[in-house]
Amino acid sequence: MKTLQQVLNDKKHKEIISIAPNRPVFDALVILAEYKIGALAVMDGDKLVGIFSERDYAREVVLQGRSSKTTHISEVMTSKVIAGKPTDLVEKIMSMMSEKRIRHLPIVDGEKVIGMLSLGDLVKETIAYQQRLIKELESYIKGG
Repeated sequence: MKTLQQVLNDKKHKEIISIAPNRPVFDALVILAEYKIGALAVMDGDKLVGIFSERDYAREVVLQGRSSKTTHISEVMTSKVIAGKPTDLVEKIMSMMSEKRIRHLPIVDGEKVIGMLSLGDLVKETIAYQQRLIKELESYIKGG
């Protein structure tokens, strides 16, 4: 099974898509739509201070009757961020994300954010791993 760093290396879009905490929620929604993603790292300079997701928008803006043009990201973001390390294994992190009910995970090396992975990214990698394993087993059974 691969490490999170290996999965990041295989991603097409490697850039960290982020937003500053003082920006309006509306700006975050534009970015989410533009990149067709579900979450943004909230960065104060180089420091990760939170995550803003579609789930945050639904729960903290829409359901609370707030305006996305006047509400700042810092007011509605998830500030207790769970992060992965580049050396963590996919299987372990997938289990942890499922248990904690999170769908987006920043990958942090020391203090530096090096990427973001979604549960979907990890599911894709798990399926690919299982397919490789099945081929190896079939080859072994056939005496290859």
